[in-house]
Amino acid sequence: MANGWAPDGAVQDQIEDSLKDAVIAARARMPKGEGLNECEECGDLIPEGRRRALPGARTCVACQSLRDRQVAHSAINRRGSKDSQLR
Repeated sequence: MANGWAPDGAVQDQIEDSLKDAVIAARARMPKGEGLNECEECGDLIPEGRRRALPGARTCVACQSLRDRQVAHSAINRRGSKDSQLR
């Protein structure tokens, strides 16, 4: 149930749009191009299983885990949600 000027289903639409944005961002972070046998960060060997699972892998699991913890998010509120503006 929407309230105010929002149409019915507006909350669900915003949830779906946020989910789509997250999927697009995750796909953008996926490795592209030719993968490496050795990690470009630390020089350790990238396991064969990882190279098969992620053909463009350029880092070992440990270095990629460190990178994943440092993901930066935009502070721009593109949706115009009052809730996100109050944070």
